[in-house]
Amino acid sequence: MIKGIEGILLGSENAKKLAQFYKEKVGLTLTGEYEMGEENSNLYTFEMKGSPGFYIIDHSSVSGKNKMPGRYILNFEVNDIEKEVRRLKKAKVKLVRDTYHVEDYGYIATFADPDGNYFQLVKTTE
Repeated sequence: MIKGIEGILLGSENAKKLAQFYKEKVGLTLTGEYEMGEENSNLYTFEMKGSPGFYIIDHSSVSGKNKMPGRYILNFEVNDIEKEVRRLKKAKVKLVRDTYHVEDYGYIATFADPDGNYFQLVKTTE
């Protein structure tokens, strides 16, 4: 029986660079740096209270930009979407779609990371 999602793993050809982006530009708190496996792949952990872990790892079969970034999108819930969108725009994070409203859900803004993966800021309706 599946109990839940333990974590989200994002592979990259340059995990260090991608982890720095999520730490410095997006504002996530880096909670660990490790070496894993026989190839000593870099692993970076971002753990958030009440959420599964988010992990970025060097992955030998990943290279270049994501050619299908809409297939898998990571959502980060925020308290003040307008403030956070302004902050990411100021940090020159690539905006894919500006803030829009989804009825009975909330507000969403879509951005892209340096590997071309999409992530969204979400403010749900209370």
